[in-house]
Amino acid sequence: MDREELFAAIKKGVKKSGVQLAYSALLMYNAFLRKETPHWARSVITGALVYLICPVDAIPDVTPIVGYTDDLGVLSFALVSIAGYINDDIREKSKEQLSSFCKKYNPKDLEEVDEKL
Repeated sequence: MDREELFAAIKKGVKKSGVQLAYSALLMYNAFLRKETPHWARSVITGALVYLICPVDAIPDVTPIVGYTDDLGVLSFALVSIAGYINDDIREKSKEQLSSFCKKYNPKDLEEVDEKL
């Protein structure tokens, strides 16, 4: 999995399922890049992000609206599992990256994700 492939999946996810999925994926991606993130947390992140970009999953992503709910569930579980490795710098960097994918979004959607952490 390379950065371009992941970011392409995130852009597609923004269009189909909203900013929460994209923000969650970016939080995990940036937490993965932190040298302080332990191996077990990187494994959780890798599994969740691969599930996001994998075309074969529990609910096919081509299914309108419902297609990304399983992806969001997997990302949410992984995100809560590694929450201790997400700091304010990770949040800010993820929001900046999200802004490059999605020019307009409701910041309250991101607050909902942050509240789970």
